[in-house]
Amino acid sequence: MKHGAQALHHLLPILVAGVLAAGSSLGNAASTPKVQPGSAADFRAAFATPQDVAEGKRVAEASCASCHGITGISTAKGVPHIAGQRPLYLYDEMRLYQRGNRGNTPMNNAVRFLSDDALVKVAAYYAGLDPAPPATTPAASGKIAVKADPASAGKAAAAGCAGCHGEIGISKTAGMPNLVGLDPKYLVDATNAYKNGQRKHDMMKTLVSGLSDADINNIAVFYATQKPGKAQTPAPGNQAAGKTAAAACAGCHGDGGVSTSTAPSLAGQDAQYFIAAMRAYKDGSRADPSMKAPASSVDETTLKDMAAYYANQAPQQPKVRKSLTIAEMAQRCDRCHGVDGNSTDPRSPALAAQRTDYLERVLRLYRTGERKSKAMTAMLDGLSDADLDALAAHYARQKARAVIYVPLPSK
Repeated sequence: MKHGAQALHHLLPILVAGVLAAGSSLGNAASTPKVQPGSAADFRAAFATPQDVAEGKRVAEASCASCHGITGISTAKGVPHIAGQRPLYLYDEMRLYQRGNRGNTPMNNAVRFLSDDALVKVAAYYAGLDPAPPATTPAASGKIAVKADPASAGKAAAAGCAGCHGEIGISKTAGMPNLVGLDPKYLVDATNAYKNGQRKHDMMKTLVSGLSDADINNIAVFYATQKPGKAQTPAPGNQAAGKTAAAACAGCHGDGGVSTSTAPSLAGQDAQYFIAAMRAYKDGSRADPSMKAPASSVDETTLKDMAAYYANQAPQQPKVRKSLTIAEMAQRCDRCHGVDGNSTDPRSPALAAQRTDYLERVLRLYRTGERKSKAMTAMLDGLSDADLDALAAHYARQKARAVIYVPLPSK
């Protein structure tokens, strides 16, 4: 078979998912997804000859097998399977590592001195291997597990909080904060600050130390979805004077103390707790540079007046993004990565049967933007660590199917 731009100009590659794995026939070519040919350099890995593949195996033995295995099925934690991966994706990824765009030193060093021809051939070699088998888990045969409702799970996890904060987060004890009406992200950050000791409170640290990240996220959603109400505690002070003094706080905490950002809402908050928090910002026992100066400028009388004003404002329920089920999340991912993670796009990686620990790590890197992809970061925005772990487990359980490229002769 000829290679190069001239040859590719006369070829139309057709992707056929599952042919190698299922042994099915090609079927009707007119209904099969088609990929428009790009440049010769783009598609060389997809049109590799047996000689190219043999040479690619020699490159793999020298540069790749120590981590990925000569079979492309990794046995090392965090190292991905690459057997049966899409050849153009493998080629593109190695080019990114060569340029330092992935920030992975072992991979940078492994591919740094490989020629472009070597990259093409080693990509073709690994792409032609049988994919890894699906991961085995207690879940039933790769079916998507039902995701528990976060608010319901949060209610159960928050049972121990009711004694101080009220059954649904409306405080009846002076000095104990209202937890309703708060943005979930703020409540997660505040709880973690108690857990790691950034906020000094021995009792709170002890109470939250046993909570997992999933517990904390679910508790925050539970309180955010409850009907808000004012703290049922005393609030002495001059509300009119407090309203005037609080005008400077509206930029972050919203008019009337109803925040439209992740800054905490103050409407309906327990007055004694508000005063204690402001004193903590003032003396530095709560470290927050953005709050120290405003808190330091307020005297005790004004502080009580502001507390009275905010305590008597009506809190509002924050906007909480609807939680997606694992099935719904996977459907969004399948748009690019193929049904059950079997990509038919030569530049989108297959996710089926990939190592769970690798997927968990990479999904987190995309979510934070440490691994660059605007599309991936946007898709993962708002998903919790538990969501990412569930997605990783789902795709690890799927059956991986190889893809073959069939060049058709020109008419």
